[in-house]
Amino acid sequence: MIQFRPIIFVIGLLLCILSVAMLIPAVVDAAAGHADWTVFVNSGLTIFAIGAVMVLATDSSWRNFNLRQAFVMTNLAWLSIAIAGSLPFIFSELDLSLADAFFESMSGITTTGSTVIIGLENTPPGILLWRAILQWLGGIGIIVMAVAILPILQVGGMQMFRIEAFDTDKVLPRAAQIAGAIALLYAVMTAIAVAILSWLGMSGFDAVIHAMTSIATGGFSSYDSSVGHFQQASIDWAISAFMVMGSIPFVLYLRVIRGNLRSLWHDPQVKVFFAILLFAIITMTVWLVSNNIYNVADALRYATFNVISIMTGTGYATTDFGLWGGFAMAMMFILMFIGGCAGSTTCGIKIFRLQVLYSTAQAQLNRLIQPNGIFFAYYNKSTIDESVSNSVMSFFFLFAFSFILLAGGLGFFGLDFVTAVSGAATAIANVGPGLGETIGPAGNFQPLPDGAKWLMSAGMLLGRLELFTIMVMLLPRFWRG
Repeated sequence: MIQFRPIIFVIGLLLCILSVAMLIPAVVDAAAGHADWTVFVNSGLTIFAIGAVMVLATDSSWRNFNLRQAFVMTNLAWLSIAIAGSLPFIFSELDLSLADAFFESMSGITTTGSTVIIGLENTPPGILLWRAILQWLGGIGIIVMAVAILPILQVGGMQMFRIEAFDTDKVLPRAAQIAGAIALLYAVMTAIAVAILSWLGMSGFDAVIHAMTSIATGGFSSYDSSVGHFQQASIDWAISAFMVMGSIPFVLYLRVIRGNLRSLWHDPQVKVFFAILLFAIITMTVWLVSNNIYNVADALRYATFNVISIMTGTGYATTDFGLWGGFAMAMMFILMFIGGCAGSTTCGIKIFRLQVLYSTAQAQLNRLIQPNGIFFAYYNKSTIDESVSNSVMSFFFLFAFSFILLAGGLGFFGLDFVTAVSGAATAIANVGPGLGETIGPAGNFQPLPDGAKWLMSAGMLLGRLELFTIMVMLLPRFWRG
């Protein structure tokens, strides 16, 4: 029987932290003279009261979680935060429906970036900042989860990073210390991004929002036209750099700070990540120039920004790449699934899984050519354990299966083929914009029926928690014993 006391205790603590974060947009709205500051205060007090009761009633500890408790805690924590985070959307002047408010909150905390809010320029500043805060918290949350929780749960091959992150990593000796150091680094990187964007001409408010959502690879903007609103090349290049920074394992940054400069450039994930990114940017630039869509300079600028945004799952846009033609649309659709490195804020399949799959397939092909030979799959010059290969291949199957079911479900709610398929992709890969006129980079998710929004919200959570974290709880055997 699962003991829920420590689970409730941890979720209560997280809700208390979230309630304190609501004071920030409350102050912003109050300073701007907007009445919605009371919404954040009341929502924060309500959530704090609930969280405090959960903590005091259980009088437990977060230590000594067993495996099943860790699974339940991870799922309920993200779901609880998404529900609590939706309260300001429900009671603000936007007057969003339950489906819209939950969709927006889930999109924020999972750093997906899909939005149902139209007219961001006229949206209360507190709401705009709250969206950014949700993504910023979701970004650090997924990093900590990837470092401290997923390797223990052995989700989708993440167990291969347990040794690297704790047993042989000399950066810091314990998971809690690593998480704390990463959180501090994450905050410092965000502050630097704010300073740079302000220096490049953004207002302080816009700089804070775009710094938080670019480092978190979330993609929420304060304008309907996203980063394209600024029409400034220097801002495009700066945010492109921030998105890439958020896509690299944060543990590597700690190693660099400790003096191991080579670790960043010698990491196999990082090398493949940049190789794929460079290939996609060059290919897209050549396509745009050869089809006379842009000149060379503009083609490189727009291709770089939007390729990085889609591949990292950030979801910003500087232009409607849906107008770039069929090849560009196909490439963007493929890039949606790739994602960045494990241990970063990005989403999608992740680079290391592609590497494990490639190495495993290569070893299998060699066995077919030389049946009597002995071949092993390798990652970072080490033999890949069979449990890791099986986990990764199972992840690919489950990812594809979930994508098909999600696309079929969206089609059931009346969405056209392009909207249903790209909507399923953008939800489960936590990307943001889809393809087509409705949910493309120039569109919005508001027109979708409520059933589709609830389904996509479930898809966002499923993708953010690496599928298995949720799926294992559907097994009756999980709850027995």
